Amino acid sequence: MLTRAEGLMSATDYYLLDELLGEEEREVRERVRAFCEKEVLPVIGDYWNREEFPFELVGKFADLGIVGGAIRGYGCPGLSRLAEGIVAAELARADGSINTFYGVHSGLAMGTIAMLGSEEQKQRWLPSMARMEKIGAFGLTEPEHGSDVVMLETTARREGDEWVLDGRKKWIGNASFADLVIVWARDLSDGEVKGFVVEREEAGEAFSAEVIKGKTGKRAVWQAEIELRGVRVPHENKLEGANSFKDTSKVLTATRYGVAWEGVGHAVAAYEAALAYAKERRIFTRPLESYQLIQNKLANMLSEITAMQLICFRLAQLFEQGKMTGGMASLAKMHTAKKARQVCLEARDILGGNGLLLEHVVGKHLADVEVVYTYEGTDIVQSLIVGREITGTQAFAPSRAG
Repeated sequence: MLTRAEGLMSATDYYLLDELLGEEEREVRERVRAFCEKEVLPVIGDYWNREEFPFELVGKFADLGIVGGAIRGYGCPGLSRLAEGIVAAELARADGSINTFYGVHSGLAMGTIAMLGSEEQKQRWLPSMARMEKIGAFGLTEPEHGSDVVMLETTARREGDEWVLDGRKKWIGNASFADLVIVWARDLSDGEVKGFVVEREEAGEAFSAEVIKGKTGKRAVWQAEIELRGVRVPHENKLEGANSFKDTSKVLTATRYGVAWEGVGHAVAAYEAALAYAKERRIFTRPLESYQLIQNKLANMLSEITAMQLICFRLAQLFEQGKMTGGMASLAKMHTAKKARQVCLEARDILGGNGLLLEHVVGKHLADVEVVYTYEGTDIVQSLIVGREITGTQAFAPSRAG
């Protein structure tokens, strides 16, 4: 567990990657870790168990100096890509729900405006979002379109100086209380997917959001199904650079980088918990850590974590240099999500029945990492992106008739 993991941290940095960190990255890591230990860990288990969102933590993010990540200017910190990744890993190491709330607001919503908005739009929205005065959401996935979201059915039609949006979205984090919702809709005039900023106060009753209940993972972040019934959006709220699904993909490439780091955080937390448990637990009068099977499991878990860390560290360098491709981001997300799932499962096995208890955190990380494995593109979706990049060919599923 984080509160007693000080001596365990070196065990999860087996290849001494800490030596590659600059002063900024170390300072950000310690700041976020301290926040998690003081503010998040004491309360998050109860929120997760009750499937409630910890609104008390929202304002405290503003004081952390991380909101907006690598965005420069507009009140954002302009972190290095490595520091940005470390933030995601540290938040996920504490709790997946909190990291998702932050990632949706800072990465998806603010990132979309920073990447695709005009200068006026950036000036209008980003400063207040950096101060956490306005919370953002990102509306892409639909009830009938998840992995095939490129086929989205939400529509947008131009009427004078306004756009009218109609449709439904699902699994939209923060949407039930967000002030600004990025909505992706298909322009009826040309069939292209375009991005709009819906201001909730202005949308009125034409916009509704219902929190999805009964989730088995990420239970402390509210994801909603939203309905747009003739929502009128001024043309000035149509994102200047969001004119096709290729533009949407630019945002997803950037945020998949963060999701890759999230997998690292979940895996590290589960490994730390399993190692601490193995040192304390005695079976047949002997410490659990002394058994060959347990040492084999711990070594294999650490091997996977080290590989995940190396991938993410290198990807951070490539992102910073402007060399990261969509396939590179997808490969990292695909790998770390899959391996984090495996590490969390092994940790749960080491803890036995106790691994099912919230107090031991492993079960929660295992449940949350299932969400990571699915969102922002499943394992199959990521593999198709990588496959297209390495072969130069769009994959297809042969029909039975063929």
